[in-house]
Amino acid sequence: MPKKRRANGRNKPSGARGHVKRVFCESSGALVPKDKAVKRFIVRNMVESAAIRDLQEACAYETYTLPKMYRKVHYSISAAIHSKVVRVRSREARRIREPPRRAPRRQEK
Repeated sequence: MPKKRRANGRNKPSGARGHVKRVFCESSGALVPKDKAVKRFIVRNMVESAAIRDLQEACAYETYTLPKMYRKVHYSISAAIHSKVVRVRSREARRIREPPRRAPRRQEK
């Protein structure tokens, strides 16, 4: 039987043995092995964009930076595909192991 992926969709060496801790999927609640889950790190402002300017005008400090929320999110493969976090790739494209290039960050004025 041919293998579809090098490590069966896991992020561990091909000769590795044993189990890995499981994490909860963010959208479906399924328990997924940590090395198989799709991981995303989300950084969001605590305040919505409409209220940021109001808060900065009312703030007593000149250079106060608003706090952000940092969150690491885990998805199962099926939930990540369904919610369009990742896409299905062709057989040849599955062999490409480097992450896609990121869009350049825009400069703050």
